[in-house]
Amino acid sequence: MLKQLSISNYALIDQLNIDFEKGLTIITGETGAGKSIILGALSLILGERADSSSIRDKERKTVVEATFDIRGHNLESFFQENDIDYYDDELIARREINPNGRSRAFVNDGVVGLSTLKELMTRLVDIHSQHSNMLLSRPSFQLSILDNIAGHHNELNTYSELYAKFRATERTLNDLRDNYERNRSEEDYLRFQLTQLQETNIKPGEDEELEQQQRRLANATSLKEDLWKVINILNGEEHSLIDQLQEVNHTLEIAEENLEEIEGMSERVGNALIDLKDIAQSISSIEESLNSDPAMLQQVEERLNTIYSLERKHNVKSSDELLNLQDDYMNRLNAIDCSEERIAAIQQQLDKERSEAEHLAHAISENRKKAAEKFITLLLPLAQNLGMKNLQFYIDFKPVELNASGCDGVNFLFAFNKNQNLMPVKDTASGGEISRLMLCIKSVIARSMSLPTIIFDEVDTGVSGEIAHKIGNMMGEISQNIQVIAITHLPQVAAHGNYHLRVFKTDTATQTITKVERLNDKEHITEVARMLSGSEVNQAALDNARVLINSNK
Repeated sequence: MLKQLSISNYALIDQLNIDFEKGLTIITGETGAGKSIILGALSLILGERADSSSIRDKERKTVVEATFDIRGHNLESFFQENDIDYYDDELIARREINPNGRSRAFVNDGVVGLSTLKELMTRLVDIHSQHSNMLLSRPSFQLSILDNIAGHHNELNTYSELYAKFRATERTLNDLRDNYERNRSEEDYLRFQLTQLQETNIKPGEDEELEQQQRRLANATSLKEDLWKVINILNGEEHSLIDQLQEVNHTLEIAEENLEEIEGMSERVGNALIDLKDIAQSISSIEESLNSDPAMLQQVEERLNTIYSLERKHNVKSSDELLNLQDDYMNRLNAIDCSEERIAAIQQQLDKERSEAEHLAHAISENRKKAAEKFITLLLPLAQNLGMKNLQFYIDFKPVELNASGCDGVNFLFAFNKNQNLMPVKDTASGGEISRLMLCIKSVIARSMSLPTIIFDEVDTGVSGEIAHKIGNMMGEISQNIQVIAITHLPQVAAHGNYHLRVFKTDTATQTITKVERLNDKEHITEVARMLSGSEVNQAALDNARVLINSNK
């Protein structure tokens, strides 16, 4: 249940801390006092979209924090799956909105994604407002009601996994068939291209090797002349570089005997001589191997032209890319050869997965039909007690193609008057009737859900007198099992409260701010009296309020 709500720098709220208790908490206040602002702040904790225009002081961030008592609620697995610190008794959720409009969400001081926060809060709080009445005409909401009453959440989770697996296999099969048809239409083309590449017998890196060989053969004469020039300089017959260095080496050896400063230099020159002799010998061998071979050059150039032609044809830049293309053609042809067997295997898998999903979907459907009977039995007396004495209610089931919700199409049909045909709620009910009907529905599903907190936001608008009293009584009955927080303008509803919070605005020297005070028993009577009589509270109003409150205890 919700234990505390802390709000800072949000709309008309500078700083506000509200404590909540078990049972029924009533929130009242004049129109515009800030009740909806408090609810808006709480909706941030529930994962709703943040709006920077709600930031009061644009120099500071807005912070909303809620503390929940989670004892008795099995949330540990959710926390483990989402890597959130878990404590047995308490949960603290927080939203922060920076002046630039960016927001962050936290659970137990750990950063979480907004979708994670929203999913977690659906297990803790349900806010029902007049706008929620529009949900009643949505098939998805109608199914969720039946699922809550049926209580088959494990089956739904298992079905969701089966259906997701079935659809993934279906997509795989469709992709495989599309690829098979596309490749099959190109099979002759692929085989021709592959044969041409295979017959060319290209080697990895062959184009680079041929280009190097082509440069060597095409420039053999000039290269031979250049190398001979180097050989002659290094080791020619007259005044070669090696001869001169040998003389330098000999001279230094003699000088080192009498001059310590040059000791070791002859050895360095000797090492250089060894390197130069090795270089001269290597160049000589290379020079001897260089021969102009026009026939070989022609073969190399023809081979290069063949490879270049294939590269241009296939719009690639190297022989390695041609080999990659060859592998791709081979894989696609292999896929054609093997696809029929693979398609058959995937089809068999798909049939098995569809059968499993359908089997569970039909079991869920049977549960829903039983829940529908129970729901109708529970709802009609509650609705009749709220003034809808002629209400007729029927849930129409129609089989639909397997989808994420199962195999059921449902339609809630109502008739509010005698001799009226059963019709969808949007076509037959007034706003007040839908509001009371939704309150009855919430009362029914609250008994079957483990949801710890439900908030009613002025759902009693448009009713008065005895019906208002019965609505208050119904909220009181719901609060026997779960925490109920009700924002109301009706004294008959407020009189049922175990706790009473009054929202009001006050002015300081520079600003108007929203505040909340918790009323004691005397103040509770006074507030109910004000709601009964208007702004002037006289003794008669106080007496009436006292009687109204005492009659509900």
